[in-house]
Amino acid sequence: METLEYFLPQVWFVILALFLFLYVTLDGFDLGVGILSITSSNEERRGLLMTSLSNVWDANETWLVLMGGALFGAYPLAYSTILSALYIPIWIMVFGFIFRGVAFEFREHSNRKFFWNAAFGLGSLLATVGQGFALGGVLTGINVDSSGHFIGSTWDWFSLPSVLVTLTLIQGYVLSGSTYLVMKTEGALQQTHYRTAKLAAVTTLIGAVLITITTPIFLEEARSRLFDAPLVYIFATIPILGVFLIWQLLRSLNQQKEIAPFIWTVLIFLLSFLGLGIIVFPYIIPRSITVYEAAADPSALVFMLTFIGFLIPIMLAYNIYQYVVFRGKVRSDSYGS
Repeated sequence: METLEYFLPQVWFVILALFLFLYVTLDGFDLGVGILSITSSNEERRGLLMTSLSNVWDANETWLVLMGGALFGAYPLAYSTILSALYIPIWIMVFGFIFRGVAFEFREHSNRKFFWNAAFGLGSLLATVGQGFALGGVLTGINVDSSGHFIGSTWDWFSLPSVLVTLTLIQGYVLSGSTYLVMKTEGALQQTHYRTAKLAAVTTLIGAVLITITTPIFLEEARSRLFDAPLVYIFATIPILGVFLIWQLLRSLNQQKEIAPFIWTVLIFLLSFLGLGIIVFPYIIPRSITVYEAAADPSALVFMLTFIGFLIPIMLAYNIYQYVVFRGKVRSDSYGS
C-alpha cells in the first residue's frame, strides 16, 4: 500500500501533464488562429481562417475538460485550492470560450459579421490571457494554510512573472496558429503567415528567455533547486535545445516548408513542458502542496486509472482520424460553399 501511495500520485502527475500538453498543442493553434483573425485584412481571409478550424476545434477543447475532471478526481485538494486562488483568470478563460464558441456558430448565418468576428477574435485572446495568468499564478505559488486551503488574496495571481508567462503564451499560440495556417492555406495568405510565424518565433524566444532569467530571481524554491546537481546540468541543456529548435523552425520557414514548421513548434512546446515539469515536481501547487499530500485514496486512483486507460487511446484515435479526414488546404471555393 505504501508503494501505491508513492507511485500512483506520480503516475497521475504524468497523466495530467500529458493532458495539458495535448490541450496546449491542439487548442493552442486553435486559439492562435482566433487571435490572428483579429488582424485579417478582409472578410474572405477571415472566413478561410475560420474554415480551417471548423471541423476540429470542438474536439481540441475536450482535453481541457478531461484534465479538469482528472485533477478533481486525482488531486481534490489541489483542485479546490487552485479554483479558489485563480477564480478570476478561470472566469476570464470561460468567458473567452463562450464568446468564441457562440461567435463561431452565429457568424456563419449572419449578414453583418463584424460583431461576431470581433467576438471570435477577442474571445480567443481572452481565453489565452486567462490561461496565461492561471499558469503564471500556479507557477509563482499559491498561499495556503497548514491544511492546504487557500488563504491568499483575490489578486495573488497578478504579478510580473505571471504577466511574462501570459505574454509569452499569447506569442506561443500565435506561433502555433501561424504554422498551422502555413499547412492549411496557400498563395498570399500562406505567405502572410510565414511572416507572422517568423515574428512570433522571435517574440516567443524573447519571452522564454525573460521567464528563464526571472524565475530564479522571483522564486526562491526554483533558485535553490535549479542550481543544485543534478538539475543544474539538465537546465543547462534546455536553453541550448530551445535555441536549436527555434533555429530549425526559422530555417524551415525561410525554406518555405509547409509541415516542418508546425512539427518544430510542437517540439518547442514539448521542451517547455519538460522544463516546467522538472521545476514543479513533486509539487502539484509549487511550494505549497505536493502530489502525495493532494492525492486521493489509492483505490480511487486505481479505479480512475483503469477508466482513463481505455479513454485515452479512444480520444487519441478520434483526434488522429479527424485530422486525417480533414487534411489538405482550405480554399476560397470551400469557404464560399
